[in-house]
Amino acid sequence: MGRTDEHYNGMPAAAIQSPHPAQKAVKSQGLGECVMMQRLPDGRVAVFHQKDATGPALVFTRAEVDAWLDGAKKEEFDHLLG
Repeated sequence: MGRTDEHYNGMPAAAIQSPHPAQKAVKSQGLGECVMMQRLPDGRVAVFHQKDATGPALVFTRAEVDAWLDGAKKEEFDHLLG
């Protein structure tokens, strides 16, 4: 699978090794619908679903996360929910 310090798209979420804790939105607490985000040692961000630790993590650069957050704040993705 490669070295343990490498993080790549599709790696099992449980295999993420980072000194930074994973975080989920406060709104998802206790609902079982937890999308988790975790900063990696190199500054990228891994995104995965808490329910599926063997499932894939998607790894994004800081710039990619920044662009997505900007779009979310501007409601650019709201049409996906309705």
